[in-house]
Amino acid sequence: MGATKAEEFTVKDNRIAKYAKALAHPARVAILKLLINKRSCICGDIVDELPLSQSTVSQHLKELKAAGLIKGDIEGVKVCYCIDETEWNIAKNYITDLFSAYKAITGKCC
Repeated sequence: MGATKAEEFTVKDNRIAKYAKALAHPARVAILKLLINKRSCICGDIVDELPLSQSTVSQHLKELKAAGLIKGDIEGVKVCYCIDETEWNIAKNYITDLFSAYKAITGKCC
């Protein structure tokens, strides 16, 4: 979405779209599940767990970090990634609000 069009939507809508984009690839979902289960992870461990190359995993980590869902700290020559709890909770609330807003239609819809 172009920058000029994004300005036409609310901050909340743009953030939901950012989270959805980050979640839109199964490799990124798998990375998040690994981080959730391990509580923290060194990038090399992630590569060992997934059928992807180091460079591909790095690209997915970059996307997740850009969305704010994860954070990383440099420890020597390695980067340790974990869930960014603050942003994670914001994403959870925004996405829950979106899905909760729908109320089942009692009649025929389509």
